[in-house]
Amino acid sequence: MQLLLIHSDYIEYEVKKSTPVAEEIEESFKTGRLDEALTAFIAVEKIDESSVDEVICKAVAEIRNIAGQVKAENVMVYPYAHLSSDLSSPKVAISVLKGIEKELAGDFNVKRAPFGWYKAFKVSCKGHPLSELSRSIVPEGKSPSCGESVICESEKPEVVSEALKAESTAKSYWHVLTPDGELHDAENFDFTGHENLGKFVDYEISKKRAVERAPPHVELMRRLEIADYEPGSDSGNMRYYPKGRLMKSLLESYVLDESAKTGAMEVETPLMYDMNHPTLKKYLDRFPARQYSIESDKRHMFLRFAACFGQFLMNHDMTISYKNLPMKMIEMTRYSFRKEQRGELVGLRRLRAFTMPDMHSLCTDMEQAISQFDDQYNMCISVLDKIGIKLDDFEVAIRFTRDFYNENKDFITNLARTVNKPVLIEMWDTRFFYFVLKFEFNFVDALAKASALSTVQIDVENAERYDINYIDSNGEANRPVILHCSPSGAIERCIYGLLEKEAMKAEAGGVPILPLWLSPTQVRIIPIAEEHMEFAQQVSEQLNCRVDIDDRSDTVGKRVREAGREWIPYVVVIGDQEVESGNINVTIRAESEPKKPVKVSMTPAQLNARVLAEVEGMPYKGLPLAKMVSMRPKFL
Repeated sequence: MQLLLIHSDYIEYEVKKSTPVAEEIEESFKTGRLDEALTAFIAVEKIDESSVDEVICKAVAEIRNIAGQVKAENVMVYPYAHLSSDLSSPKVAISVLKGIEKELAGDFNVKRAPFGWYKAFKVSCKGHPLSELSRSIVPEGKSPSCGESVICESEKPEVVSEALKAESTAKSYWHVLTPDGELHDAENFDFTGHENLGKFVDYEISKKRAVERAPPHVELMRRLEIADYEPGSDSGNMRYYPKGRLMKSLLESYVLDESAKTGAMEVETPLMYDMNHPTLKKYLDRFPARQYSIESDKRHMFLRFAACFGQFLMNHDMTISYKNLPMKMIEMTRYSFRKEQRGELVGLRRLRAFTMPDMHSLCTDMEQAISQFDDQYNMCISVLDKIGIKLDDFEVAIRFTRDFYNENKDFITNLARTVNKPVLIEMWDTRFFYFVLKFEFNFVDALAKASALSTVQIDVENAERYDINYIDSNGEANRPVILHCSPSGAIERCIYGLLEKEAMKAEAGGVPILPLWLSPTQVRIIPIAEEHMEFAQQVSEQLNCRVDIDDRSDTVGKRVREAGREWIPYVVVIGDQEVESGNINVTIRAESEPKKPVKVSMTPAQLNARVLAEVEGMPYKGLPLAKMVSMRPKFL
């Protein structure tokens, strides 16, 4: 069972339409409202069927516990299937929800929203540290009475850094910085013409991270056979099909190539570290993230959430001269691990296991660090642009201490001038973390939820913490200033951003398409009949790209529509005319409109030249699946 617990000013719902599994309800059950309520959004899972009474008892214990802490007397039990991809049968789900309602009724004023109905709902989250909590409940085959004490997974101690605790209590001052250098109060800024920035500002200030429904990319990642949930693993750990693995591999290669151009050296470091290592323990408490912890040979270990530890420990053992600085090292972390809260996990947007390019630069002093920060800021803009996420697609957040701003106003203003649009500013009176300055490029999706992509941070703590030195021109040891940089952000989030961007494009009446260099199939050839297969093969052999042949016996119309559903950039239909003339008619998706395909006649050599020009300078890998579409398995 998955629980999302929201302490709210109010929760209200209204049923709109029944689904095939809807429970029968009376008229009075079609609307409901509770004020000053703890709302329990619940997804009953397949595993719960093994011990229904146990999961009811554990859920009741958890809800009672949190209700007691927030002093809530009203409880709304709300079925919410979006919290899981491995749901129980409707019959079991209804029995569990009713069981929870019944057990809570003696202690609270309880309402239950109906199961199996599409509902409109409004909830006003209170916004304190306990107002948004998620819990996982796993049956262990026991059948306690609900008066007994039960221990579920959610009650095991969670490793939470001091920085994460500080983040929840830190006093932030929110502003909007315009390219002319003016700081405006964020809540009073006129966002006309900058509506996306307005959504981002609201997301950041409200801190409402939980999702109410699945964003569009979740359906797309499955339909396009890129990725899917993995029910056999922990939530937030995904499976990637051949097309998704290809896209990830290409993105990884591209970011590493671009980093190498700046002089970054690629390294590899361990996935797990000793929780009690004195240096690492101190750093853990300075990084705002939740960790996975494991036991190994009686040692308390944690899975890395970035490549910082390994690179810093490596730096400590190195002999570094001022002549080597700025010195950059990068690792493509497969994987980084952060135990994000369950209610925040959705698709590729927020994961517990993700691939992140993590680059660190050692600089002689703050002046060099600021210069490198500016260079990497511009590099990140370029990297995202080539990936397909343009400057207009993301919003900029710049975060710093008040002292750093007062000393570097012109530099920070120039960051806004570089993107030539207003940016969100978060300022602190006191430095809570290891950095004095950071930026993020944030993609805002179809649900108005923001996700950070590229980032750079100026770190003023860890050189001393890890005893990292360089020898200056006088032969004396000095501490470097360290930059943390992820040129693209998590690789999975890049795919998420591209899918969300194209979903919004389609919603606005456009034709969705992936960048050609990332498209699993770049050209699809469709022979009309068996006698056209030989020429189709000849054409495919003249194309130096990922080309496949749809040799299935379906009608041409169906195969063309299927190519459209797969977002194939170039589609070639081969018939008698093409065989006789040697020319081919190519449907160009990037130039087409809905129901208005653009078709151009050209030679195979011309199509090949066009494709190569479009992907010039980008990484390339061959087809991830069989060339003949009839030979491919279905993953879903």
